[in-house]
Amino acid sequence: MGDVGFVLLWTTVLIGPLAKLWKPARALLPWRRQLGIWFALASSIHALLIFNGWARWSVSRFLGYEFIPQLGREARWEPGFGLSNILGLTALFVGLLLAATSSDRAMKALRSSAWKFLHNGVYFVFYVGSIHALYFLFFHYTVSFHKNVPPPDWFRFWFLAMVSIVAALHVAAFAKTVRAAQPEAIATA
Repeated sequence: MGDVGFVLLWTTVLIGPLAKLWKPARALLPWRRQLGIWFALASSIHALLIFNGWARWSVSRFLGYEFIPQLGREARWEPGFGLSNILGLTALFVGLLLAATSSDRAMKALRSSAWKFLHNGVYFVFYVGSIHALYFLFFHYTVSFHKNVPPPDWFRFWFLAMVSIVAALHVAAFAKTVRAAQPEAIATA
């Protein structure tokens, strides 16, 4: 479900810069709200599966600690695991806030500028969620003395391409915006 949520989030954040660069993509702008809501739903299911299945509703397990019988206490078993889960949970909470305010009624209540400011938080969700996914796709499942390592996730290189595409489109859309705002300065340079 994490991969599904990421693809939905990626599509959501891709539409904005794509529409700025390519006019026919503006027809996709109304879909961002729906895609964002579906992202929040898929990510919530992903989080519930992790809490219920892996962490077994234990905060310490969620943060990467395990009871080690030889030590007689809990110890951090997975370096990076807890931080990555905190990042994922933070992105989920912001995503849920965005989903809860993804209506015309919320836009009217918050007023347009405040609503837009809040919904620019989708980029925070995307990049923090990307760091969360980066850990699990590339660092968590490495050779270890205490666990069997599954084969590499098929999504790893698609993920890198997707993050790179969004970053490149954002840079290109920003450059286009700057050029459009300063036509005389560029023409005389």
